[in-house]
Amino acid sequence: MSSFGWFGKGGHWIPVRDGDARLRALYERHYSCRKRRGGHRFLKTAGPGEYMALLAADARAAFVWRKYIDRSGQTGVCCALFRNEGPVLSSELIREACQHAWRRWPGARLYTYVNPARIKSSNPGYCFLKAGWRRCGRTRGGLVILECLPGWLAEVSCGGEHGKRGHILGADGGRDR
Repeated sequence: MSSFGWFGKGGHWIPVRDGDARLRALYERHYSCRKRRGGHRFLKTAGPGEYMALLAADARAAFVWRKYIDRSGQTGVCCALFRNEGPVLSSELIREACQHAWRRWPGARLYTYVNPARIKSSNPGYCFLKAGWRRCGRTRGGLVILECLPGWLAEVSCGGEHGKRGHILGADGGRDR
């Protein structure tokens, strides 16, 4: 497992602005990408509210944290986007992104939504679960809600993770190999 060093100190992530073209390219390959009518593209990925956009140093993975008023009633900081097309285990990238989120929003509850109808996996959010997250419910629309609290990641190890190499195992667009 890599260290949870601050940006550029042994970690995988670098901070980027919301309009970064590399971030946008990964978002456009994610199942949740919103398309505008008439073929026009949104220039930004995160949307309104506070955000933290992270890009892997090799630009093959993206993560966006977003703190905003969520219509579903969830509170905390939302993982609005995670996509991994690179060689690093998704669960390792998720754990490191959580550490960055807690540096910015100390003690915050982290959560995300997974749409089981839009993915091939029979275990929605598998890479988040391997990273130490837990299921905590479903929305009225059927999305799986996953959450993570500070301290939950301390007992999770990268060892022993499995999954088909290159197979997308979660709605988040990530892979665990």
